[in-house]
Amino acid sequence: MLTRKQHELLMFIHERIRATGVSPSFDEMKEALDLRSKSGIHRLITALEERGFIRRMAHRARALEVIKLPDSAAPQTPPTAAPIRRGFSPSVIQGSLSDAAPMPDNHLSVPQGGDALSLPLVGRIAAGTPIEALQDDTNHVGVPSSLLGSGEHYALEVKGDSMVDAGIHDGDIVVIQRADTASSGDIVVALIDQQEATLKRLRKKGDTIALEAANPAYETRIFPSDRVKVQGKLVGLMRRY
Repeated sequence: MLTRKQHELLMFIHERIRATGVSPSFDEMKEALDLRSKSGIHRLITALEERGFIRRMAHRARALEVIKLPDSAAPQTPPTAAPIRRGFSPSVIQGSLSDAAPMPDNHLSVPQGGDALSLPLVGRIAAGTPIEALQDDTNHVGVPSSLLGSGEHYALEVKGDSMVDAGIHDGDIVVIQRADTASSGDIVVALIDQQEATLKRLRKKGDTIALEAANPAYETRIFPSDRVKVQGKLVGLMRRY
């Protein structure tokens, strides 16, 4: 599953290569996606490469090869055909937990007689390469009240393996307490540049924020504090077996 920006960039590269035989420059990609800097394009290119959608061709300038396209039968309109809206527009990965439909066989449940509350399962959160922030209240999951403290809470499904050494695995459901501040060392939902959300351990130093993985295969990412917004703190976890 690609984020909206990843999908837009992939389709832009594909259409440009098909039309001209040459992949677009990073400046052209930045302008097409209405991003503020080339660093955002670098992150998107890396994510597409990691997911097997594109390949960088060695020893050639501006050399990108599209290996495959998304399976979606109705891909989103690429930026060459329509202007990209400014600001944050969430892309939600729908779950299968809903009050309006029967639960599948692998659904999470709370034992009968337990004290449970229904929380919105708003989508997936990346514990790896960041994906776009998720905002949706159409799906819900039962959560034991013992996992909840004061304040408002929501649930997210974890996608990726960058937090495995903290005991958080791909497919786990994390319970998040809504908050806009956190202490250094807390595991948080962090929104980067108003468009990428990720689950990482927060470290503060001066005017910078480090988002630290719990897997040596992933690098710690450091940002100016004004580029990172805390959206909640981890307070609980549930797992399918």
